[in-house]
Amino acid sequence: MAEHGKRYKDNEDEMEEEIPMRREPKKKKKKKKKRHIFLKILVVLLMIIAVVLGAAVGFTYSMLDQIEFDNQVNKEDIEINEGVETAKGTVNIALFGVDARNQKNSYNGSLSDVIMIVSVNQDTKKVKIVSVYRDTYLQRADNKSFDKITHVFQKGPQASINTLNSNLDLDITNYVAINFNVVVDVVDAVGGVTLDITNEEAGLINPYIDEVARTTGHKAKRITKGGTYTLDGVQATAYARIRYTEGGDWTRTERQRKVLNLAFEKVKKMGLGDLKNLADKILKQVSTNISTTQIISLAASAASYEIEETEGWPFEVVSYQPDKVWYGVPKNLEKQVVELHEFLFGEVDYQVSSSVKAISDKMIRQTGIK
Repeated sequence: MAEHGKRYKDNEDEMEEEIPMRREPKKKKKKKKKRHIFLKILVVLLMIIAVVLGAAVGFTYSMLDQIEFDNQVNKEDIEINEGVETAKGTVNIALFGVDARNQKNSYNGSLSDVIMIVSVNQDTKKVKIVSVYRDTYLQRADNKSFDKITHVFQKGPQASINTLNSNLDLDITNYVAINFNVVVDVVDAVGGVTLDITNEEAGLINPYIDEVARTTGHKAKRITKGGTYTLDGVQATAYARIRYTEGGDWTRTERQRKVLNLAFEKVKKMGLGDLKNLADKILKQVSTNISTTQIISLAASAASYEIEETEGWPFEVVSYQPDKVWYGVPKNLEKQVVELHEFLFGEVDYQVSSSVKAISDKMIRQTGIK
């Protein structure tokens, strides 16, 4: 676990002193988004590619063999708060965009840069998505200390799932993890994405470009000033990783969404041969505990699913900076869990578990933020 006042470097395993954010993110106001935003992490692109391939050329078990199936995360060992049970017909999946820059086919010890809860109602075919911001201050399930949720994945996906379940009254047992640098392969495969780069973003993007190029083995061109560019895979991934602008992690998730939405629109126009080649590249960079049978079942019906709403969580956040390290503290965790259940499951006046009450009270005592 990263200690207070420390963080893992973007490109090294050792720790360094954390640099405070240049601007504190503004409070996030809850707002419903009635638009069909495809997931801002590549796993959903993978599922859509799977559906297209399955409909046209046969989605074979041999292709799924490229995925790293995790037998270490046993669903029976997942921790769920007492009394918590999702409505029948609803499947909740944790999606992790993992910061695995120095590793091949392994996410051990990595940070989860992107954390999403995908709730699929199999009866209505509606999908709702919640992004949990990486710097959110929550109680770890593995040692009961408070930390950034992004750090928990260093102990593995089960620790992250348990932490989401214990803090948010969820019953997640399935997860998918993907190396976010796989975006390089997708963007290059579609011929790049066209975006407007601000002068501020241009001043921050080049260190990310250099690092993504170095760890992926791709060549890359730097961006020297703001303007409209057709970004290649390295540049687009670097753009999606920029954090230190106004809005911090919130504006970063918006950049991720822009890149992947643009890429998805181009993926839909690809021929079957190109789609298969792309799937061959990216499936091997996926880790999951969802069985092959479950994946094929989901893929078979995914074409009828509709992404109804997406939202970021915490809905309201307060800056907390012990030892000059920035954390986003959910303002009144208990209240925000109630709102989360209303958003995801339509549960009105949800009664949180005694476990969430205890964590919420402890968080208030720890931070002084009510």
